[in-house]
Amino acid sequence: MNISLKQLQVFRAVASERNFSRAGERIGLTQPAVSRALTELETQVNLRLIDRTTRDVKLTQAGQILAQRLPRWMDELENTLNELHSWANNRVGKVRIASSPTLSAALMPHCLALCARQAPGLQVILLDRIQHNTLGSILNGEVDFGVIVEPDETHMRELYCETLLYDPFVVVYPGTSLPHLRQHAPRSHTHVPWKTLSGENLILLDHASGSRRLIDNLLNDLQIAHRIVQEVGHVTTGFEMVRAGLGINIVPGLAIPETGLQGLVVVRPTPVKHRRIMLARQRNKTLAPLANTLWDLVIASTNQTLERRGALLNQPGSCPTAG
Repeated sequence: MNISLKQLQVFRAVASERNFSRAGERIGLTQPAVSRALTELETQVNLRLIDRTTRDVKLTQAGQILAQRLPRWMDELENTLNELHSWANNRVGKVRIASSPTLSAALMPHCLALCARQAPGLQVILLDRIQHNTLGSILNGEVDFGVIVEPDETHMRELYCETLLYDPFVVVYPGTSLPHLRQHAPRSHTHVPWKTLSGENLILLDHASGSRRLIDNLLNDLQIAHRIVQEVGHVTTGFEMVRAGLGINIVPGLAIPETGLQGLVVVRPTPVKHRRIMLARQRNKTLAPLANTLWDLVIASTNQTLERRGALLNQPGSCPTAG
């Protein structure tokens, strides 16, 4: 049966008022519209619900049964819809989000600060995890969504992803050595060709990082001869190894602190190679309203971070940033 809520509302009003005109006034309809809605309802249930005369409106036996039970159903439906409306407009609650360490450090503090200002009732539970565990947290429903480095094709098929930004890979090397590199980079944000890295000792993030797969692909695609002398779990460890003269880093631009790296030089080699940073949730999963609010706030705060880093990039001696 194709029964509408409007038809039931009309019947309830007529059963209560026992008058078509008064029922119409009660629910904001004309008398002909009331009569038409009742006729449509009777057609759907295949029963006469009201006996009409010129002076009286009486409920049939079927109409009496419906009139007795309908208020409870309608009240329950109204309460449910009111609850949904309240839930949709709820601004208080917890949202869980997962993010890999570099992204947690570069993006999430500013996002949390924006949340505190614009949605103070939103409590963000941040799980700071390596890429593999972040993906697992999203897929098993432990978190509402995550901020990830572009995943492989298998995970892409399991997720709904939205590109948040393109983050260029950069090279970090000692400021007091490697003259063949330094001649290409009198200032830290000057571009140098990737080919100048051929034969260098590299200190790379290990394979737990979501970026390592992309860095390996970059080196292979550009046919850069190299030696991997150390693999590290944290970018700060790699920076100190560069400072000690053990080799040079290839890292994402977001890994570089906005305050820079004292004593080190950062360059963005050409051609520019990026990694995509993405918001990700389970495919075919609709976010709860509060989680959707956080999703939008991550986008807004990231745009602010890019603007701030872009301003720093234009200052002498600055370091490369996402773009």
